[in-house]
Amino acid sequence: MSKHQALNTLGRSGNPIIRSAAFQGKVSANEERMSLEGAVNKTGILLFLTVMAATVSWNFQGPLMTLISSLGTLVALVSGIMTFGFYFFFVGWLVEPRPYNAPRTAPIYAIGMGFFIGLISQQAESMYPGIVIQAVSLTFFVAASLLLAYKTGVIKPTQNFLLMVFAATMGIFMTYIANLIYFSISGNNFFVLTDNGIGGILISLFIIGIPALNLVLDFDIIEQADEQGAPKYMEWFGAMALMATLIWLYIEILRLLMKLRSR
Repeated sequence: MSKHQALNTLGRSGNPIIRSAAFQGKVSANEERMSLEGAVNKTGILLFLTVMAATVSWNFQGPLMTLISSLGTLVALVSGIMTFGFYFFFVGWLVEPRPYNAPRTAPIYAIGMGFFIGLISQQAESMYPGIVIQAVSLTFFVAASLLLAYKTGVIKPTQNFLLMVFAATMGIFMTYIANLIYFSISGNNFFVLTDNGIGGILISLFIIGIPALNLVLDFDIIEQADEQGAPKYMEWFGAMALMATLIWLYIEILRLLMKLRSR
């Protein structure tokens, strides 16, 4: 079985915003190709922008910053759709991916999500002091562990592995959409998503495992894109996808820690 089975069998990562097909753009003889080092560097840039925006949002609380954070989140979502497209079950691609937009949209996405992360992190910290540093530390520990497991072959992105992660990701996505609709009608969230009992904690642990495993698939796809000589703009595309997964992972870890601290 190929080392990059995840790419060859299904054609996209379990991460709903990263598609391997986007890495298969044609490169002219004079066009610069992407590199793994370049994707890592771009990820570092986006991480820096996210942290800087989160720091601003954290330190300047108030109605104006709340509005800015909300607008930033909206702009980030629009930037994501402009780059990765929008896929919906049973319908297909409502908006086709445009990975060549990534060099422009990725920084906007990072800053917008940074404002959002800063807002929710400050609120969590005010309720449970020390929780943010715990969430950040656990996020990077999980990411580093998964990267090590991937590079050493402990976890291999086989066809069954990819299908499992993709199905779980879509299931979580649909659950969150249903919860959003339910909240807009009733003003309440699904009990299983907010319960701090054993059941709620186990569900949070399961959900955390999905973005963590998505990282393995993203590493695999980006590595093969490097080997195939994808266009240079794919460095930004891959970095943006990784940031989206890391942000999702951080939010879920923060949610779990809040449940544990509220017991």
